[in-house]
Amino acid sequence: MRRNGMLLPIASLPSPYGIGGFSKEAYEFIDLLEETGQKLWQILPLGPTSYGDSPYQSFSTFAGNPYFIDLDTLAEKGWLTKEACEASDYGDNESYIDYGRIYNSRFVLLKQAFLNSDILSDEKFTEFCKANQHWLPDYALYMALKNQNDGKSWIEWEEEIRLRKPEAVEYYKKELEEECNFYEFLQYEFHEQWTKVKEYAHKKGIQIVGDVPIYVAFDSADTWANPELFQLDEKNLPLGVAGCPPDAFSATGQLWGNPLYNWAYHKKTGYDWWLKRIAYCFDLYDIVRIDHFRGFDEYYSIPYGDETAVNGHWEKGPGMDLFNTVKEKLGELDIIAEDLGFLTESVFQLLKDSGYPGMKVLQFAFDPSEDSDYLTYKYQRNCVVYTGTHDNDTTAGWFEKLSDGDKEVALRYMNSFYTPKEEQHWDLIALAMRSTADTCIIPVQDFLGLGSEARINMPSTLGDNWKWRMTKGAFSEELKEKIRRMTKLYGR
Repeated sequence: MRRNGMLLPIASLPSPYGIGGFSKEAYEFIDLLEETGQKLWQILPLGPTSYGDSPYQSFSTFAGNPYFIDLDTLAEKGWLTKEACEASDYGDNESYIDYGRIYNSRFVLLKQAFLNSDILSDEKFTEFCKANQHWLPDYALYMALKNQNDGKSWIEWEEEIRLRKPEAVEYYKKELEEECNFYEFLQYEFHEQWTKVKEYAHKKGIQIVGDVPIYVAFDSADTWANPELFQLDEKNLPLGVAGCPPDAFSATGQLWGNPLYNWAYHKKTGYDWWLKRIAYCFDLYDIVRIDHFRGFDEYYSIPYGDETAVNGHWEKGPGMDLFNTVKEKLGELDIIAEDLGFLTESVFQLLKDSGYPGMKVLQFAFDPSEDSDYLTYKYQRNCVVYTGTHDNDTTAGWFEKLSDGDKEVALRYMNSFYTPKEEQHWDLIALAMRSTADTCIIPVQDFLGLGSEARINMPSTLGDNWKWRMTKGAFSEELKEKIRRMTKLYGR
């Protein structure tokens, strides 16, 4: 089935409270998707973000980001006043998220709502905690301890609790009981609100495409509570960390710093943790994009403590053994494999054996020196085409920066020499939509024709990423009609 969708992170939705969330604007965006004939809404990982604000470096692979909890919903329940919500300082730029101000204001309000809620006597809350017993208590205790330790990574905590000595765990559970309850409340409220958004999307014929990072952060409840899952030494320090080798984009490679999986242990347990993780993803989403798919074939291991990725080496991953187990235990799932970057024959084979659709990014297609695999005439139907992803520049920004040679190839391929510069992004959108790919997803910024100021992320940089927000009323009626007609024209 041919289908079309838009890519927009939850954080990038409009909202009066500084960051997008599960507010009325989320429902309005779903209405917009329906009006324009879309069938998919792709978002980024929903986890609580840590240093750098990246959704790919989260405090937990299971938890949801408390920033997305809608304050108006809490006010409607009588747990907050509208005045308190409006009085907080979220920054004054509706196009960008000020994470520092959000951090300082949001948790004060959420704590207030918790204290006013009487949630501990709610039967549904108790049931939620029981159903999520395999991760929720560890996450809540981890966050409570992190607050008590001034935000320091768990590796800097006192040895007894850093190594999770049973008596220390029991002591802190009692000592920090209220704070643990608070973090459990946040997860319950997050799940309740997100479930309603997803149900509304289903009512409108929209499916949610979620995103699961291959790795977890070192500074996370996952690593602290389950060190056996990772390649750690007897002090729970990493033996090696994740990243990418040097390439044309970076002479020193990319040092991500995530702990690497102890795949021998995972295999011994029948991939139990992975099964729980993927099953939970399909509780949150309808379709799941698995980030850095090639890491399941081979992963790049960098010695812990190195300042660059230069000295890393490749190790063998679990391959089809993991995905065969997933299919056997969880059935056929709607998974997208993020297969971008330099790929070996064994990665191509893994993708073929899995049957998962890979990704085609048009911004990678136009290189005068080679015959790119991203050119549309080479596509199999079983793939997902994008103009660009959250890691790319916007299409308007990309056109602006293209070399003369690349631009000539692009314009010749699209027969676009006479298209006005300000309209060229539409030619790339049309190329994606009319391709043979079963699925086409376009970033919202490209439909809006926005430049590099609306870029979501520039990999390997810190400071200006994950901040862009769509302004309220960004889509005019004329623009919505144009998208609807184009979607229909190309059979999506």
